[in-house]
Amino acid sequence: MEPDIQNLIERLGENNIPAVFVRNRREALEEVMSLIPEGSVVGFGDSLTLRQIGVVDALEEGSYTFLNPWSPGISVEENVKRKKRALTSDVFVTGTNALTLDGKIVNVDGHGNRVAAMLFGPSKVIIVIGINKIVSDLEAALERIRNYAAPLNVKRHPGFDPMPPCGETGICSDCTSPWRICNKTVIIERQYDNNKYKPVITVVIVDENLGI
Repeated sequence: MEPDIQNLIERLGENNIPAVFVRNRREALEEVMSLIPEGSVVGFGDSLTLRQIGVVDALEEGSYTFLNPWSPGISVEENVKRKKRALTSDVFVTGTNALTLDGKIVNVDGHGNRVAAMLFGPSKVIIVIGINKIVSDLEAALERIRNYAAPLNVKRHPGFDPMPPCGETGICSDCTSPWRICNKTVIIERQYDNNKYKPVITVVIVDENLGI
């Protein structure tokens, strides 16, 4: 491991957030699937990273109840139903927008279903992140999200009408668009690890550039 990654994993551990480092997307897929027992109800926070490493396909094809709100052909009502059910799933899998070197997990959501499930409800949360999303501090995390990740995420979702301004300009304008995707900002700094509450979140860091 690179020294910064080793230090980051130690900082996450100090924050009671277990983390593992894997070399590539194949190892990432193996690690994630090893953490999900067969038969589990699995919620999903839309993640290009998880699609890239093969987790979505594995969950679709395996012996799981996979609550994918973005399955082709489902209704808006079914989409919302699956998002709500994911809040009490056995396992919730997702990516993240940024991870700081002092161990803060930073996310900005439009609807809020992803960050809600990260915070409370599922028995286990697995967050997968490529090294391209590791940043120096909170300020850098928010800068990355607002002026890089958010505009690109707007562009990869063709259903926005009208498109938020950042999808056209590539720069956050703190808009009031009805389809603004930066509505809820959540910073996970620590989690419990005591006799009553055990850590829920596990972070898998992949030595590849993944997601947006």
